[in-house]
Amino acid sequence: MIEHLRPGVTASGARVVLFDFDGTLSTIRSGWVEIMVPMMVDILAGLGTGESEADLREIVLEFVGRLTGKETIYQMMALADEITKRGGAPEDPKVYKKMYLDALMERIKDRLEGLESGRTSPEEWLVPGSRALLEGLKARGLKLYLASGTDHANVVQEAKLLQVYDYFDGGVFGALDDLKAFSKAILVKQIVDSAEHKGEEFLAFGDGYVEVQVVKEVGGVAVGVASDEPACERVDDWKRNRLVGVGADWIVPHYANTELLMRTLFPE
Repeated sequence: MIEHLRPGVTASGARVVLFDFDGTLSTIRSGWVEIMVPMMVDILAGLGTGESEADLREIVLEFVGRLTGKETIYQMMALADEITKRGGAPEDPKVYKKMYLDALMERIKDRLEGLESGRTSPEEWLVPGSRALLEGLKARGLKLYLASGTDHANVVQEAKLLQVYDYFDGGVFGALDDLKAFSKAILVKQIVDSAEHKGEEFLAFGDGYVEVQVVKEVGGVAVGVASDEPACERVDDWKRNRLVGVGADWIVPHYANTELLMRTLFPE
C-alpha cells in the first residue's frame, strides 16, 4: 500500500536521500515506546498529584510522539519539564536517559547477540524491502545519508550489524552529547549550505516527524513510514496522522513492493 497524499508530486528531482534509522530501516529497537512511556508515567505518578495514570499516559504519549526522531535526550528534557510543572525536583535529563537505555538494552540484547553471532539474518530486523530500496536508490546515483536520534555509536553498530552501513556514502550520523553539534536540521542545513545540493533535491524517509518536517521546510519531498512495528505489515494510524500533519507526500507501512514504490517516486 502506497498512499499518495499529493498527486502530481514526484521525487524525480531528488539527488540526495535522508533516512531515519529506527522504525524506518531498523526494527531492532521496536518496542521502545512500551519501555519509555511507562517509565515516565511511573515517575510522574510518583509525584502524587492525583492525576490518573490514563491522563498521565496521554500527556507522555503526546510529547514522546512529538519529539520522536530528535535526540533521545529531548524526550527526557520534556519529562523533566513535566516534573517541574508539578512542583517536583527533576534529576538531570541524562539520568532519565540512562534509566531508559538500560531497560531498552535489556530488551534488545538477544536481538543484538543474534545478529553478532550470525544466528539471526539482518533481514529479520529490517523493515521489509529496505535492502532492495537502498539498492534501487543507489542504482539511480543518489547520495544517501543516515541520521538518527539514537546515540551515534549505537547507530553505527546497529547499521553495520544489519549490513546497511555501506549504502550511506553521505555518512551515518547519530546523537552526540553536544546538542549543538548535531541534529537532522543541522545536517540538512550543512548539505544545502555547501551548495552541493539544493533543498528541492532532498528526499526523506522517516517514521518520526522531524526528518519529514526538516526536508519539507527546505523544499524537498518526503515518504512517511507509518509501520506497525515489529510486524511492519500495515499502516499505524497514530504514526500516519503525525506524518500527514507535517507534510509527508507519501505514506507507506514498508517497502516490500519496492518496484512499485520506485515507479511511484520516479515515474519517468
